[in-house]
Amino acid sequence: MSQESSSALGGSGGRSQETRAENFLQPLEPKTLAEKLYLVRFKTDTESHLKVDPEKCKPCKDRGCIYICPADVYKLDEKENIVISFEACLECGTCRIACEFIEWKNPKGGFGVCYRFG
Repeated sequence: MSQESSSALGGSGGRSQETRAENFLQPLEPKTLAEKLYLVRFKTDTESHLKVDPEKCKPCKDRGCIYICPADVYKLDEKENIVISFEACLECGTCRIACEFIEWKNPKGGFGVCYRFG
């Protein structure tokens, strides 16, 4: 269809579509990790999908799970035991790579992380 016939039909020859696309496709502002994590929603279960055997964990000196998890799910308590905050898990699986003693399974259907665009 030519621009003339497009104009006759009430169109603007594709210019308004290009302008709308340019307005819509603006680069996103950079966000901090905390701001990005705020966009993630969770439907938590009462049962954890993450388990660690404390006896196997105690001799570990590296504690890679604490440092590699982007959501800070793994922390040490005052007695140097691992505490798991499974409710904040992003289900990325990074901890499974860092530690062979973590038992990781998918949350039950309908539970877990829910990502949103933001």
